[in-house]
Amino acid sequence: MIELKNISKNFGKLNVLNNISLQFNKGECIALIGPNGCGKTTLIKSILGMVLPNSGEILFNNQNILNSVEYRKNIGYMPQIGRYPENMSIGQVIDTIRQIRMHETASDEELMEQFKLPSLFDKKMHTLSGGTTQKVSATIAFLFNPDVLILDEPTAGLDPLASEILKEKIIREKEKGKLILITSHLLSELDDLITHIIYMQDGTVVFHKHINDIKRETGEERISRSIAQILRKQAV
Repeated sequence: MIELKNISKNFGKLNVLNNISLQFNKGECIALIGPNGCGKTTLIKSILGMVLPNSGEILFNNQNILNSVEYRKNIGYMPQIGRYPENMSIGQVIDTIRQIRMHETASDEELMEQFKLPSLFDKKMHTLSGGTTQKVSATIAFLFNPDVLILDEPTAGLDPLASEILKEKIIREKEKGKLILITSHLLSELDDLITHIIYMQDGTVVFHKHINDIKRETGEERISRSIAQILRKQAV
């Protein structure tokens, strides 16, 4: 569904992505993890067309995304920190995005209802807590029923109930065969969600493995313990 071929990106003398080749398929829920500055955000922004790689190509459904915007209609993106016009209300933001997208099929308003956002539609964005802003971002990411979901630290700032609501929604969308890419520092949050892990460091992919293979290799059931064991071995 999405294929990266030999992607490299430099910002001046800083090499952020170094010859990355990856393939993401329908029905996969992939955790993209690694230390700060490892290239995760640049990789995501390259897929979204927000960053132009210096070399390599990115294919979406076998079509090169270079100079294309249509493919983005198939992607729902939840940024780590959502930034919206401060003087617009929640309702105005959502209505404006609906108009921009001109979506022809029924919207997925499940998260909107579960987060009880309609009762907050008149609240201005600048008055919202970080957690409520996250709820708006999550709602917008899922609203247009996309084939691909890219979620950057999706549970950051959410209260325990909202976090559980979002995780259950992610699982349901995965079961529908959608491709989901998640970045997270909270590995304990990923146990019930993901099928694969990609670990990045210094702009390169250290490993890309199915979660079952990782658990079998380490003898651990919890993802956080599995990853810790792998990293300890590599550090020796």
